[in-house]
Amino acid sequence: MKHIWLIAVTALLFSCGKTENDLIVKGNIKGLKKGTVYLKKVQDTILITVDSLVLNGTSNFELQASLKSPEMFILDLDKKSTEQDRIQFFADKGVTEINTTLKNFVFDAKIKGSKQQEIYEEYRAMLSKLKNKRLELIKEQFEAQRRGDSIANDSLIKLSNSLLKRQYLYTVNFALNHKDSEVAPYLALSEIYNAQVKYLDTINQSLTPEIKNSLYGKELDAFIKEIKEKE
Repeated sequence: MKHIWLIAVTALLFSCGKTENDLIVKGNIKGLKKGTVYLKKVQDTILITVDSLVLNGTSNFELQASLKSPEMFILDLDKKSTEQDRIQFFADKGVTEINTTLKNFVFDAKIKGSKQQEIYEEYRAMLSKLKNKRLELIKEQFEAQRRGDSIANDSLIKLSNSLLKRQYLYTVNFALNHKDSEVAPYLALSEIYNAQVKYLDTINQSLTPEIKNSLYGKELDAFIKEIKEKE
């Protein structure tokens, strides 16, 4: 009887000490024969590695992480890579599948997983169009400056500023329309953190109770309070 009791206690202690990995990220990187795949996330403003896997002779990978609420993660091939070389994705509990190529690691990425990722991709598609228009205006502005055309330059500056304002308002409206998703507070924190606090507060007040209690919901609320205390 004593022996059975000791086994039960040992099993209980083991289960309590074990970290539950409720996020699985798996997929394939076509063309990769050898290398290390990293699963990362931002924690306390620092990019940390959550899991990693050395690949040798295979392009398939599987990484894991614990997850309390939906969160933005990064799939990386090189510790020293820049933000443009990393695949960002919104993960929820369960399986997220990422298939891409070594040649075009970021641009070829096909991500299948959370509903938050689907919403985030919808936002990124429109934002990409707005950013491309701004880049075109900046290029035209540079050409106007090179020609010494101050009238055209001033006009292009106004158009660029107007487009930036449109980008901010689009983000605010998108967040308000998705107040029941963790994407809303994340966009407020990552895309328009330097906007007027009234816009951030509007998003914060619109969030559903569940989203307010999420990781990014709590961070947004704390961020707004910090701004107001400094005013």
